[in-house]
Amino acid sequence: MSDALRIGLIGYGEVGRILAEDLRAAGHTVLAYDLKLESPSTDADVMREHAVRFGVTLTASGTLVASPSDLVVIAVTASQTLDAARACAAGLKPGTFVLDFNSASPAMKRQAAEAIHAHRGRYVEGAVMTSVPPYRIRVPLLLGGPHAEAVAPLLERLGFAARVGSAELGVVSATKMCRSVMIKGLEAMVIESLTAARHYGVEDAVLASLQETFPGIDWQKQASYFFQRVIQHGRRRSEEVREVAETVRDAGLTPWSAEGTAERQAWMADLAEDGLFGARGDPDFGRSADWRIEADRLLAHLAARKA
Repeated sequence: MSDALRIGLIGYGEVGRILAEDLRAAGHTVLAYDLKLESPSTDADVMREHAVRFGVTLTASGTLVASPSDLVVIAVTASQTLDAARACAAGLKPGTFVLDFNSASPAMKRQAAEAIHAHRGRYVEGAVMTSVPPYRIRVPLLLGGPHAEAVAPLLERLGFAARVGSAELGVVSATKMCRSVMIKGLEAMVIESLTAARHYGVEDAVLASLQETFPGIDWQKQASYFFQRVIQHGRRRSEEVREVAETVRDAGLTPWSAEGTAERQAWMADLAEDGLFGARGDPDFGRSADWRIEADRLLAHLAARKA
């Protein structure tokens, strides 16, 4: 390979576009595909505009992304994990690494690996351990599977902050899923707690109590961030947490917390898609600096339903 590599991205949402920007800035060729490109939508328009701006080649399928690529990164919603892996596998050159960024259960990751390995590709599960935007390509990333050690130098060369977590498939995904019980659950709890507190006029007292109990967290700032992320990405988050629930269930536990979190995230996604928080194509969509603005929208919506 020359210094400039061909990187294929299956999934051109927020994560895919961030990776594309950083890879293009480093001089690499980037090809991308996203299921949303197949039908007219605001999201599809955003993707096409972004691709033109950053010199990314959009293709008609995941298979066409994979065939010329030196590395393929899959970053789709959890429900599309297996379909994306199968589409990618059909176009792979033997020996090509496939890095699966998806937030899916260990069982789902093993199925995806089987699809890739059946076409002589080298599957690596990647567990993204925090939110991507602040870190961009340097987001902390755990690698798993029998090819994790082999791909690590390539990823380091590309700018990823990756380290090998386990040679056994499913271990790093289990780490990610168990963490998400807490992180995605906390998002849902904050939205529920503070929206209800806003209704009763006790939000300042609740925030003060939280600040006293957990002084290391700026609860005002954190609450606003949680509202933003769920409004913008609630659908993807709800699908992830359904995979979290399956992971918990496979451990023998009833996933009461995870299932409730998935429902709250999906509820927020439905409202966002219905336009409650503004137009998705607007640059300020879901970016209110104060969580109270969004909580008031929720409360007004609920009051209108009762009327």
